Amino acid sequence: MCLAVPGKIIEINDQGSGSGSGPLGTVDFQGSRVEVGLQLTPGVKEGDWVLVHAGFALQILDEGEAREIWEYLEMAEIDQMPAELRRAETESEDRPEKS
Repeated sequence: MCLAVPGKIIEINDQGSGSGSGPLGTVDFQGSRVEVGLQLTPGVKEGDWVLVHAGFALQILDEGEAREIWEYLEMAEIDQMPAELRRAETESEDRPEKS
C-alpha cells in the first residue's frame, strides 16, 4: 500500500543538494525532520502543510486538510494526529461562529 502523509515545511533550501535537483525542504512529521523535494509544489513556503509521498511534496494543504488526513490515519490506526493540529482543532471549536 502507498501512503502520503501531511507534514509541515520548516525550512526551504532553494539550491537543493545536487545539480538540477531543484528546491528541497525540511518537513516536520511529529518531531521527525525529513528532507523532501519541492519540485512538484511551486509556491510552497515555510509554515505550509504539504502532502508527502516517496520523498516529494505532492500538494500544498491548508491546516484543515492536514487535520482531516490525520483523522483518517487515526481511524485506520496508522498514526496519531500531531499535537499542533489537535490544538488548532480545539481552538477552532472554542471560537464563536461568525454570522
